[in-house]
Amino acid sequence: MQAIVVSTGKTEREFIEFPKRLYSDDPNWVCPLDSEVRSLFTPSGNSTFRHGEAVRWILTDSGGKTIGRVAAFIDKIRSSAQSQPTGGMGFFEVIENRDAAWLLFNTAADWLKERGMEAMDGPVNFGENESNWGLLVEGFTHPGIGMPYHKKYYKAFFEEFGFRNYFEQYSYHRDIGSVEVFPERFMKIAEWISRRPGYSFRHFRYSERKKFVNDLVEIYNTTWASFKEDFTPLETGLLEASLNKAKAFIDEELIWFAYHNDKPVAFYVIFPDLNMILRHLNGKLHPLNMLRFLWYKRRHEMTRIRALVAGIVPSHQNSGIESAIFYQLYKVFRKKRYYKELELSWVGDYNPKMISIYEAIGATRAKTHITYRYMINKDLTFRRFIEEKSAAANGVDGKSE
Repeated sequence: MQAIVVSTGKTEREFIEFPKRLYSDDPNWVCPLDSEVRSLFTPSGNSTFRHGEAVRWILTDSGGKTIGRVAAFIDKIRSSAQSQPTGGMGFFEVIENRDAAWLLFNTAADWLKERGMEAMDGPVNFGENESNWGLLVEGFTHPGIGMPYHKKYYKAFFEEFGFRNYFEQYSYHRDIGSVEVFPERFMKIAEWISRRPGYSFRHFRYSERKKFVNDLVEIYNTTWASFKEDFTPLETGLLEASLNKAKAFIDEELIWFAYHNDKPVAFYVIFPDLNMILRHLNGKLHPLNMLRFLWYKRRHEMTRIRALVAGIVPSHQNSGIESAIFYQLYKVFRKKRYYKELELSWVGDYNPKMISIYEAIGATRAKTHITYRYMINKDLTFRRFIEEKSAAANGVDGKSE
């Protein structure tokens, strides 16, 4: 077996095409757009290259047949926020062969070690964590847009190699096609909160996108700067470009903002599940598939929606404002009956408050992903995410005790 760096058009095609063959008999897997995968590994398509680097490999057998792939990357901002320099690995796919899997793990770990990394997280994304983050270990059903789907045998490969459970990520699902979308008690509280003096709520409109982009950036940067060590300020230009890219399928009435005395204090972003259309396109967006896309969209093929990201400024985080936003969404769901299922993904096992909110609206845990950590430097102590944050707060380093 040989790990080959992706450096030519041929090797890049194999990196993209291999999963299509691997999952060809799995009706749940959804092929992402080829162009999206390519863009993640180009500086013009991924702003993480401004403060990071990435490399990809394909794995071939003795006959030259591709049997696996993997990527490794360093995000210098995220790495510097850890107890030790930490890189990432992801886009891992492999046949059911332990030796092949371990060769890919070692290839990624060796590359990171050469660049000073002492730990490796995986499988993760080269970018933000709302997409391509974590290994699916429970709930092997349809994946929501951006949520990774994997082979069941991967879990054993990761854990036998030495990866440890850094944190778990839960996806909650809620039927919204029924008459009563959310529990009555929750709705009464949410309605009361939404009527409090000074509060107002508006959904996104493309005609006013500059205002809403500025509002979202203000909320996001205020929210995350206060407690996210690997925080990278969100830029208006990048967000506007992302929204323009998604314009073909997003629903303006699924993106909501809360204001207090006209100042933006919270947002909640939900996207229709584009995977319900992508499953028909095999990763290609040629002219015929573009027509297919429009046809599927007009017939409301996207009956599922996925909650991607939310933000509440610290001064309003105990105000119940998230409940009031769900009340606005309730009215949208009642009007647009073609939406049948809401996926709330993902929430970390270290976030009991958000888990409680999801359970309060009657959502049930449907999937579990795990973000693993592998200690490249064996002299360091492994700590789970919660333990690591606690140790950092108490001034404890990551060295073995």
